[in-house]
Amino acid sequence: MWRLWLLPLGLVYGHACPQKCTCEQAGSVQCFRVQAVPPGLQRDVRSLKLPYNHIKEIKVIYCCLSLICMSDFSMLMELEDISLASCGIETVEVGAFGLQRSLRSLDLQKNKLRQVPRGLPAGLETLRLGHNRIHSLQESTFEGLRRLRVLELHNNLISSLRGNSLSPLVRLDRLYLDANRMEAVQGTLRLPQLHLLSMESNKISSLSSAFFALLQSLRTLRLSGNLLARVPHDLPQGLLHLNLDHNQIRALRSRDMAQLRNLSVLSVSNNRLASVDGGLRLPNLTVLEMPGNNLRALPSRLAPRLERLDCGQNGLQEVGHQHLSAMRHLKHLFLENNTIKHFEGHALRSCFQLTNLALEQNHLSTVPEGLPETLVRLDLKLNRIAAVGEKELRGLKRLQVLNLRNNRLTTLGLPALLHLPRLRRLYLDQNPWNCSCELLRVKRTLLARGVDVAGELCHGPGHAPGDGWRASLLEQDRCEDHIREAAEREQLQVTDIEEDYDYGV
Repeated sequence: MWRLWLLPLGLVYGHACPQKCTCEQAGSVQCFRVQAVPPGLQRDVRSLKLPYNHIKEIKVIYCCLSLICMSDFSMLMELEDISLASCGIETVEVGAFGLQRSLRSLDLQKNKLRQVPRGLPAGLETLRLGHNRIHSLQESTFEGLRRLRVLELHNNLISSLRGNSLSPLVRLDRLYLDANRMEAVQGTLRLPQLHLLSMESNKISSLSSAFFALLQSLRTLRLSGNLLARVPHDLPQGLLHLNLDHNQIRALRSRDMAQLRNLSVLSVSNNRLASVDGGLRLPNLTVLEMPGNNLRALPSRLAPRLERLDCGQNGLQEVGHQHLSAMRHLKHLFLENNTIKHFEGHALRSCFQLTNLALEQNHLSTVPEGLPETLVRLDLKLNRIAAVGEKELRGLKRLQVLNLRNNRLTTLGLPALLHLPRLRRLYLDQNPWNCSCELLRVKRTLLARGVDVAGELCHGPGHAPGDGWRASLLEQDRCEDHIREAAEREQLQVTDIEEDYDYGV
């Protein structure tokens, strides 16, 4: 006879799991509402998660004559991952983790530490110390941590950084120092394998050339939210991503960035940019973000491989072919929230791959003529457009989304929209529509073709105030006749237009 043996949930590999803990077969233990490391943990535990508990300090119980120190973790020799985040820890005594030679990741985020713990295991690869009260960094603190690859020190109270303070970390790959109080950065940062450096949301006003001299492996640099008045000098040549948002930069100069020939992404949004040198000599730049500045004209002769250009929220007044003539790879162009009145016809004729054009919140009175046939989305809301003609929409056979909200449209001709065979969503609300039979016909035709007309348009023809229900019914009957006759006339035209379009493209 078969028997079913029910084991207690707390047994893992035949060992009891401590109270207030959950144990998994993979050697992972998580404990709740404890004030110290729970006794009774098995020695082969590899991952110990103790976040959101009430552990005030990690103490060393005693040290032998051989200087081997014992702590609450000493018997857990196989630990690879320890999480003590959000526990209220104020102190980690020297050597508290000294016997955890297999330890690879230590998470001490969101505690009350005032300094970086000392005597950490030499094999440590990830150290998370964000959201503490650390105010300074000492070189001796990091002695022996030659395998550390990730160091998180964001959201602390660090006021300055000396280049040699991190020099023992010869294999460091990522360093996060965001949201501290750093005003001064001194000396040369000696981190030969560093790929990512983030110092966002500090008070840094300048960075010396020497600071970057030994960061030749650096690929990503984040400096947003500081007080920089110019692009730092002598940035590493291998840099791929540079973020300078929310600073006080007034100009982009070729001489400041001539060495950044590998740069792919440059973001300088919300600065004080008033000028950008023509031909920045950034041959591999694909993304340029410049919204929220003081530009009065589109920069010309920008990077030839640019795929995304954002100049929204500036003071642009016109767009001409000379501004965009070299951008054959451009796919996304954002010019919203400017004061553009003039958009030269066929200004985008060299943008053979453009799919997304944002022109909302400008002063345009017409739909720009000669837009690229590759467009998929066109946003023109909050302009001054009073009419949409066939010549403006002719050729946009791939357009799927057209936004004409909040303009000055009173009527809309169906022939113009029939040039958009792939149109799927049309925004027309918040215009001063003349609710005629023709407009009702346009709406019905679009719906029948599978176009989602977003927002309320007109439910039916208008009639003078005071007209009775009989007059309204007669007007509706007249509209039905008008729509039916017009549909028959238009059928041939629709067929002709669709036959001219190659759907296999």
